[in-house]
Amino acid sequence: MQTILNYSNGVLKEPNVGKELDVYNPANGRVYAKVPDSNASDIEDAIIAAKNAYPKWSSTSIEERHDYLMKISKAIENDLDNLAMAESIDNGKPLWLAKAVDIPRAASNMRFFATAIMQFSSESHEMNGQAINYTLRKSLGPVACISPWNLPLYLFTWKIAPALAAGNTVVAKPSEVTPMTAYLLSKICIDIGLPAGVLNIIHGQGENTGAVLSGHKDIKAISFTGSTKVGATIASKAAPLFKKYSLEMGGKNPNIIFADCDYNKMLETTMRSSFANQGQICLCGSKIFVEKSIYQKFKKDFVTKAKALKVGHPLEKDTKVGAIVSKAHFNKINYHINLAKEEGGTILCGGETVKLEGYKEGWYIQPTVIEGLSIACSTNQEEIFGPVVTLIPFESEEEVLKMANDTNYGLAATIWTQDISRAHRIAANIEAGIVWVNTWLLRDLRTPFGGMKNSGVGREGGFEALKFFTETKNVCIAYSK
Repeated sequence: MQTILNYSNGVLKEPNVGKELDVYNPANGRVYAKVPDSNASDIEDAIIAAKNAYPKWSSTSIEERHDYLMKISKAIENDLDNLAMAESIDNGKPLWLAKAVDIPRAASNMRFFATAIMQFSSESHEMNGQAINYTLRKSLGPVACISPWNLPLYLFTWKIAPALAAGNTVVAKPSEVTPMTAYLLSKICIDIGLPAGVLNIIHGQGENTGAVLSGHKDIKAISFTGSTKVGATIASKAAPLFKKYSLEMGGKNPNIIFADCDYNKMLETTMRSSFANQGQICLCGSKIFVEKSIYQKFKKDFVTKAKALKVGHPLEKDTKVGAIVSKAHFNKINYHINLAKEEGGTILCGGETVKLEGYKEGWYIQPTVIEGLSIACSTNQEEIFGPVVTLIPFESEEEVLKMANDTNYGLAATIWTQDISRAHRIAANIEAGIVWVNTWLLRDLRTPFGGMKNSGVGREGGFEALKFFTETKNVCIAYSK
């Protein structure tokens, strides 16, 4: 049994009231660690530490901040195997995936913003010989970073890195469902000598920690990734205090496939965009729209490939679909599969839980493909966030665009076509913050990231993140006569 500790004011410590939560291994359904069930007093201590550290950290040179972030990046790379194993055990994702994607991306996040801050510049505007305006961008103070369970270290560092690079101090709250790699990051920060109070990592349930951060007068900004429901709660607390907030929330993303696509590339990529990380990625294409002329062929080929995906223990090399992150989420996905049947959907494959030999208490669900549902039904409107996709045929560009936009979400979309004019038209008119054409999840860290409608407020990534974590001031100086 492992014990996770809070990281506050530069040291690892138990929660003030001594309460703990169970941390489960999704592969076998057993408790394998304990994590602090922190409360308002733990958050208050962390905020005080962040406030005390802020004056010195914000005046630290850009070069020094760059060096600290680069040290963290290198330490993550050096500890790849240990961090990947921890992520796989904690989250249920295949070990090979954590090694290939999650942990390398966490290192890249730290490295990217370490170098980005060195290039971050302000603007000047001259007024025809009258005056010159220049823009200052100053750090905010203590800020809060709240991250989800699906990509634990990947998204945790995605928020922390730009906040620290810009000169803010941070109180960070990882998901209590998957806290292990955030805890290991605490140890890395201690090892590389990050000054006390610059980064504080407090574990616990959202209502006892995240809610306090959202409404605390000394927290100047909140960066959140998670559910739309929780994002709305954060906004309701932060907005009356005029805090800055960035909310990256849910997605119910369309994957639009035209008959003129590169079929083999599309089919292979669509398998990934449907079932990667057990479908537990906010960018997964869970609604697959297929042009009618190739619908039957696609359905046959896609279902055949979905049936061939191995559902297995996350540590096995040939596992393609690992364990669902928690019992609660496992139950939610199964509820939605049953609801799809009630709504008249036909299960083409999957739809059942899996009992692995030796791990029968683990939380496994077959890749599930459903057809025959209306675009307005709950299955096609609500985010399921699991290995479940629906197939929907269409006849025209106008029809599919209307169906794709018929949703409260607007995070991402994927378009498959060789017609470049069509690709531009749909990309311009689809209601999504991120559009991929003939690819999926190809990310350039310089580009803005975020969604429309119920999928979020604000943008992360590149200089957008650095702008969010700074306050803009314009200075106008008149030329003397």
